[in-house]
Amino acid sequence: MQNRSAPEEFDVVIVGRGPVGATLANLLGLCGIRTLVLEREGQTYHLPRAVHFDDECMRVFQTIGLADAILPQVILSPGMRFLDAGGKMLLDWSRPQNLTPMGWHLSYRFHQPDLEDVLIGGLARFPRVILRSRCDVFALDQDEHGVRVRYEDLTNGQLTEVRARYVIGCDGARSLVRRFIGSGMDDLGFHERWLVIDVLLKRARDDLGDYSLQHCDPRRPATYVRGTGTRRRWEITVLADEDSHEIAQPAKVWELLSRWVTPDDAEIERAAVYTFHSVIAKQWRHGRLLLAGDSAHQTPPFLGQGMCAGIRDAANLAWKLDAIIRGAATADLLDTYQSERLPHVREFIELAIRLGGVINTKAIEAGLAAGEARENAPVKLEVRKPLLGPGLAPHDMPLAGDLAPQFELRDGSRSDDRVGYGHALLVADAAGLSSRPALVQAELKILASDDSAGIGEWLSRHGIIAALVRPDRYVRGAARNEIELDQLIGAITPLTHVPSAA
Repeated sequence: MQNRSAPEEFDVVIVGRGPVGATLANLLGLCGIRTLVLEREGQTYHLPRAVHFDDECMRVFQTIGLADAILPQVILSPGMRFLDAGGKMLLDWSRPQNLTPMGWHLSYRFHQPDLEDVLIGGLARFPRVILRSRCDVFALDQDEHGVRVRYEDLTNGQLTEVRARYVIGCDGARSLVRRFIGSGMDDLGFHERWLVIDVLLKRARDDLGDYSLQHCDPRRPATYVRGTGTRRRWEITVLADEDSHEIAQPAKVWELLSRWVTPDDAEIERAAVYTFHSVIAKQWRHGRLLLAGDSAHQTPPFLGQGMCAGIRDAANLAWKLDAIIRGAATADLLDTYQSERLPHVREFIELAIRLGGVINTKAIEAGLAAGEARENAPVKLEVRKPLLGPGLAPHDMPLAGDLAPQFELRDGSRSDDRVGYGHALLVADAAGLSSRPALVQAELKILASDDSAGIGEWLSRHGIIAALVRPDRYVRGAARNEIELDQLIGAITPLTHVPSAA
């Protein structure tokens, strides 16, 4: 090694600065955690990849203070329609255009390079977060005290090492961190080649529409997605006997697009064949090494939940790392990360596979129990977000593992902004709570019906008098009566009392 002085020390090293790594770094920055982000590439990848995120993701972006910067760069999605080979609608998955209980819209479309630029730019606000690009990690050696991270600075060939208490692999499907963990993959059985074509329109084509369209044509299934600005995307199945290189050549691409657009309408920005996978890592953690995003799970794109799942990983993981690093919890808390997130992401992947089956086979009735059939009308699809898997709270407790709403407060502000990135206790009546020693020690926010009528209505609707909400906005536990409230308060201190940052 060229560096002979003692290596730099960090609390967390994140490998990969894509949307998941950058979101995690922003969350850790909020907590004042010493964080180093190492990225092999020099600049944000300039072509689109993910194109959709949901209300829960926007709520995370609100938490890190970047939602207002992201909003001008997104458009609302009206939803998705599934059409048969003749153009008849088989399945209607329209998205409501009003705000959801999360306080945001249900579906946004975006251009990934623009989003990444905002997330990466946000890191400059945090003096304890450092980003180093063109740094290629090649070795991770952990011991009882931490992890030695070795990487090459690709700008000059210099080999460097740093030490970290934890290393998080946000380094994609070919994750180096996953290899050092030694995790195999559970294969859920979906592996298909699709040609992804991104075009830039040269002239208005309003007839293409704002809805995403799934063309369930058994001869060659295809997907259309409206992007931001003039961007439009088609994803077209590659048949078994077709060559991946040949089908991506311009002449063949325009032949496949001819039913929708011609070279007079648009220019090709990118055409490439991707194999869509459905796999989940068997082991998300080994000691001080952890996985998030595509390094932990990969899904077919039919639900638009690939990046969303990674953002949820980051939100689940950041506050737990914070509690451990600050001494408010033991490392065992990290055991709840995979147990909570894996069942959640698996349910989404399995639904995406079922939707993929619909696109390929027209098997609406067999493939979609979630749909509501109506006579002489398309099936109406509504997707309810899964609960977290078992972790910090038993699932026999009301609302455990479910998302808490975001409430509009009487002063016009939003409850997440009042709470910040911390725990909150929602109660019908806050009278007398200030005298409870556990709550005083925990220093958590208490919101009551006096702050928002919506809080009292939500508690009453679920038959509870209080709910403890985690920093990732999931319900840790709820109380139906005063005895359960005492138990809930007794469980608060170990995970919420955080000493002041040094």
